[in-house]
Amino acid sequence: MNNLKGKIAIVTGATGGIGFEVAKRLGKDGYAVVLNGIEDEAGAKRVEELTAEGITAEYYGFDVTKEEEVTVNIKKIGEKYGRIDVLVNNAGGLGGRSRFEEMTTEFYRNVMALNLDSVFFASRAAIPFLKNGEHPSIINYTSNAGWTAGGPGAGIYGTSKAGVHAITRALAKDLAEYGIRVNAVSPGTIDTPFHAQIKATKPEVFASWANNIMLGRLGQPEDVAGVVSFLASKDASFITAETIQIGGGQALGI
Repeated sequence: MNNLKGKIAIVTGATGGIGFEVAKRLGKDGYAVVLNGIEDEAGAKRVEELTAEGITAEYYGFDVTKEEEVTVNIKKIGEKYGRIDVLVNNAGGLGGRSRFEEMTTEFYRNVMALNLDSVFFASRAAIPFLKNGEHPSIINYTSNAGWTAGGPGAGIYGTSKAGVHAITRALAKDLAEYGIRVNAVSPGTIDTPFHAQIKATKPEVFASWANNIMLGRLGQPEDVAGVVSFLASKDASFITAETIQIGGGQALGI
């Protein structure tokens, strides 16, 4: 990357789905984007795609659930560019399904690490460099499951996302004195590989999900990317500690 004087954005879990669209949108907004992931081949391919579109991008492979990996790599990025302007804590996931009676401690810890620990590790490491940023902000991802406690077997996923909602507000309080804003987005049902299994095995069920969305369609990764772009921008300079629902009205039910 040669954008040493430009704006720097880090997007975790950015080798596909929503994360990649967010990275692409921020790149088009003028940020040099650092993509994170655990699939190095996919990361290299994504960087090629962005570079072909004139976006300055690079890839750092590390596991967001591993404290030392996160700390070392974000410090490297921050020291290389002297600043971080935006941290998008996009990495996360369902992690599987388990009812509480059968849930192993390992499963519990893995889901919490993927969705909540990752936000803490990355945010903590980025804060010293965000202090040097221009309109700096952190953008996290929560979910309707944070309010509804999730569907069958997704109770611990819902619990982890409720934690993301709380840590977003707590970070916003903690960092306001430095001018660092912290917000979250809460995507509804977005048509991404996250739902690939049910889309392939039960396409009629997948298609029916749109019936529960007021706007009558599933979301697209670009729908989320546009909101993240806004939250990262100067236009959102007086918005912090907020969570924006991106679900076509799904949260209200119909």
